[in-house]
Amino acid sequence: MASEDISKKKSVPTPIVPSIARALIAAQKLTEQQVLQILQQMQKEKKEFIDIALEEKFLSAGDLAQTISEVFDVPYLDLSAVDALRLPQNLLEHKLCLSYRVVVLGKRPNRLIVASADPTNRDVAEKIKFATQTPVEWVVVELPKITAILDSIGKSYAQDAPSDDFEFGELAIATSNQEEEDSDQVDADDAPVVRFLQKMIVDAYKMGASDLHFEPYEFNYRIRFRIDGELQEHANPPVAIKEKLASRIKVISRLDISEKRIPQDGRMKMKIGGKSIDFRVSTLPTLFGEKIVIRILDSSSAKVGIDALGYEPIEKNRLLTAIERPYGMVLVTGPTGSGKTVSLYTCLNILNKPGVNISTAEDPSEINLPGVNQVNVNEKSGLTFAAALKSFLRQDPDIIMVGEIRDLETADIAIKAAQTGHMVLSTLHTNDAPTTLTRLRNMGIAPFNIASSVILITAQRLARRLCKECKEVADIPMEALIDAGFDYEDLDGSWAPYKAVGCSACNNGYKGRVGIYQVMPISEEIQRIILRDGSSIEIEKQAIKEGVRTLRQSGLQKIKAGTTSLEEVLAVTNA
Repeated sequence: MASEDISKKKSVPTPIVPSIARALIAAQKLTEQQVLQILQQMQKEKKEFIDIALEEKFLSAGDLAQTISEVFDVPYLDLSAVDALRLPQNLLEHKLCLSYRVVVLGKRPNRLIVASADPTNRDVAEKIKFATQTPVEWVVVELPKITAILDSIGKSYAQDAPSDDFEFGELAIATSNQEEEDSDQVDADDAPVVRFLQKMIVDAYKMGASDLHFEPYEFNYRIRFRIDGELQEHANPPVAIKEKLASRIKVISRLDISEKRIPQDGRMKMKIGGKSIDFRVSTLPTLFGEKIVIRILDSSSAKVGIDALGYEPIEKNRLLTAIERPYGMVLVTGPTGSGKTVSLYTCLNILNKPGVNISTAEDPSEINLPGVNQVNVNEKSGLTFAAALKSFLRQDPDIIMVGEIRDLETADIAIKAAQTGHMVLSTLHTNDAPTTLTRLRNMGIAPFNIASSVILITAQRLARRLCKECKEVADIPMEALIDAGFDYEDLDGSWAPYKAVGCSACNNGYKGRVGIYQVMPISEEIQRIILRDGSSIEIEKQAIKEGVRTLRQSGLQKIKAGTTSLEEVLAVTNA
């Protein structure tokens, strides 16, 4: 078609010829010269193609709509027959309808029916899809009738659709006074970003996610939720929104919007369904924008009770006996994301009584526990774990919780506190309970101090729970079960392993997580091994003699109980 030559002529200020122009030339509704004139006026007047075509009366609005309908195979509708007051007013904000010059006619289960004079505008289609999280199905109408129906609806569109009218529930953002004053001035382009962020956070919370990852790349933008320890892709919004989305998150978490070169950490609080939820925000400059991770900090997780964590009766009794002692050190170990913080706070919640003074030092405090004096470590200002511990000892504490023992100074002060009449709870990043003792020794702590202060060590992992609705008995060869660690005596036919299946109530056959624990009290014999600087292998052998299960053996108990699968236990205990 000769219309392609138009974009090559030097007299035309733009090389882009809209597809609607080519279609009208092909249908012999416009000549090449008329299209050339429209393109030139578009540059001068900053108007849309169809506006100028109608203003110059190159064709009528009805003729234009009918031609577009026939050429692009889009249904035609006469808006004169539509009652504006009966149109849905809560599917797309009125200011967006005005901005995009569209009218929402209705919604199917997976489509939004939208009337437009130019259904070839892909940019508008993407914006509507982003704002509503629903693909668009076009209906072509005459432009003057769109303008007339939008005018008749007027301001009632915005008034009848309150900003918090989401089908996913109530969500109130705790913002600063200045932000509240400016909240009514959010422009049409920013409103979808605000609603989209709110929807992502509420979706993540309702799906039981622990983290939200906002990840910009060169040609796409990805949002993933960490659910039951696994990252799952949840949305792919347009990459063009990455700056506005990052700015919105920074505003509500009190971060510097202008600073994009260095990582930042912040917090925010939101109200979801009448429940106040804390969030920790971390930004990281990457090659194509700022990656942002939002961690959901639900204080109720510390109050679920020790039984809900998955301790076997004997392990639970060992832990409770240890923390109820007046002094000593209890250590919880495991990799990042193994649930150490929840375990510590569950213990603190048990110990949190009116007559007890509890102080914690964390980096940062993740769970708010009323009645506990919580301190956020800030190494830049000199408030290190060691400095906080020294201050705690002058505050008449009964129980001290140190978020993590990272260095010799912190370890030394914590052990001395345990030796001088205080109960000390803390964490270490080690693979199991026996290696924790050698780790302290390698940090420079004398064997005598370790033996006289540490009273119990818990190593833990988190395994995904099998969904109760869809789990099925698994056909696993006996050899595989023996290789996993079962004895022949265990395979007596009184139980059967289960496997993940997957249904609408779960995530790929799993729902929630359960702890796998190795709870090792420091007995007199283990103290003797420590005092003679014995190895972790010696300590492990002695612990097994005393009835302490390894992490793998604890995981096998969860398989026998039908709580999790063999594959999951092998994955989380394959140290």
